[in-house]
Amino acid sequence: MKRSVTVQIAGVRYALKTDEDDRWVKSVASFVEEKIRDVQKRARTPDTQAAAVLTALQIAEELFREREGSSELRRKIREKSQSLLDSLTH
Repeated sequence: MKRSVTVQIAGVRYALKTDEDDRWVKSVASFVEEKIRDVQKRARTPDTQAAAVLTALQIAEELFREREGSSELRRKIREKSQSLLDSLTH
């Protein structure tokens, strides 16, 4: 059942509708908030919108790299499993 969880990111409060646990949602929001602050410090920009876009790009890049790594790991597991299966059947 969806309920509302209020979080604050970059000084703006958001009421998010979710099925997730409050702690989970707040943890995700805290992660985003921290990333935005880091980007603002490194980019030396007070522009929250620009920092949010740069943060989104950074998080998307991390996601793509994790997906790539996960895909590579699954491929290696399949190959190793097939190799073990082949050695057991021969």
